[in-house]
Amino acid sequence: MKTKALNPLDASWLYVESPDTPMHVGGLMIFELPENAGPDFFQKLFEDTREHQVFYPPWNRRLDNTHLKRPGHVWVEVEDIDLDYHVRLSALPWPGGERELGKLIARLHSRPLDLRQPPWECHVIQGLENNRFALYVKMHHALIDGIGAARMLGHMMAKSPDDNSVPAFWSMPPAPRPAPPPLTTVAVDAVGGVLGGLRRQLGSLPDLARATRGMLQAAFDKDDPLGAPFKAPKSILNGRITGQRRFATQAYSMARIKAVARAADCTLNDIVLGICSTALRRFLLESGDLPEQSLTAGIPVSVRPKDDTEQGNAISFIIAALGTDIEDPLERLAVISASTRVAKEHLQSLPKDAIETYTLLVMGPYMAQLLSGLGGRTRPVFNITISNVPGPQQTLYVRGARMVEHYPVSLISHGQALNITCHSYADTLNFGFLGCRDTLPHMQRIAVYTGEALEELEAALL
Repeated sequence: MKTKALNPLDASWLYVESPDTPMHVGGLMIFELPENAGPDFFQKLFEDTREHQVFYPPWNRRLDNTHLKRPGHVWVEVEDIDLDYHVRLSALPWPGGERELGKLIARLHSRPLDLRQPPWECHVIQGLENNRFALYVKMHHALIDGIGAARMLGHMMAKSPDDNSVPAFWSMPPAPRPAPPPLTTVAVDAVGGVLGGLRRQLGSLPDLARATRGMLQAAFDKDDPLGAPFKAPKSILNGRITGQRRFATQAYSMARIKAVARAADCTLNDIVLGICSTALRRFLLESGDLPEQSLTAGIPVSVRPKDDTEQGNAISFIIAALGTDIEDPLERLAVISASTRVAKEHLQSLPKDAIETYTLLVMGPYMAQLLSGLGGRTRPVFNITISNVPGPQQTLYVRGARMVEHYPVSLISHGQALNITCHSYADTLNFGFLGCRDTLPHMQRIAVYTGEALEELEAALL
């Protein structure tokens, strides 16, 4: 039986798991049935999946609680996996539209995973209008992060409608890794690696100290564009949450967003933050809950090497101002662009060996709030998480069915009642909005307002 220890970041998601804050992430994939699909398409699909009884990491990993033996959690690789538990069929009353699908996903995403099993589920959803069906896959955040999941997506589907040779995603072997060097070389390298690591850590201390001073200075200077923990105002987004969720989606052409970014001389990510900021400002104005001070966003930044095929989490974080206190959309966008530019420069100025420590300094207060039960009871570290995950650029297929849309379904927690994550696929940028049903009962309006915010920028810039 193989075991694998969780790193501290992965394990931290387990310690804050509760019925109100299940710590799993997911993806909603919508497909068009192939033209030649018969009435037995789904029966054949299910029969086909059951032929794949070989399981590879991370899909064969189950948590083994080893608190009595040694500290921390350990992944245990298991062979006896019940596909009837992990792969399930759901159906919407035909013709199921976007609203009905969103309600189903919200309900499925509200349910915690059974951590006695490998922590993932795959739901096949029938009954969508326009001859479509959906796959909803959810997995515990300790198992994988968004970047890792997006990379896996590109490998677990076919690139052609005629290719039926791709196995079910749990039977996809990991990408081959280079052969290990001889043991004598390993021993020499191990000693050299330890000494080299110590030298690098000591050498990075001045850079880390400088970055920390800059972050502390920004925390106390409201005019400093650099985002910092606890620079955020209190808002209705940052209270306690309950276990039920709301989910909404929007999809925009990449060409539209890139055209606006070129015209505004900023990045695509800045436009994403800009339209989200405008939508949030309008939503909070309508309810009379807009803070006088600008909201801030926590933005995950991948530090995963391009050739890294490992699962787990490999992210850092920056915090940026959203300019929600500014009425003019172009002025608001300029503030966002300046804030993200300074934050990225701040992170990139650090040596690679110091980034993990710096990430702990930025995210430490957030995780401490969750672990201590203070999340949603004290001033927020930041107001909202907004993430942009790059995905496959080519069209993907499952048994001849073309995937037309892919939406991320992220997580929320006490003190973070709303999450906005977008995922690029082919020529579109797909937004998934996840919120607490009780805290934000009309959250779907934020999704609609992002479309109007994009149109507003187009009118002003193009």
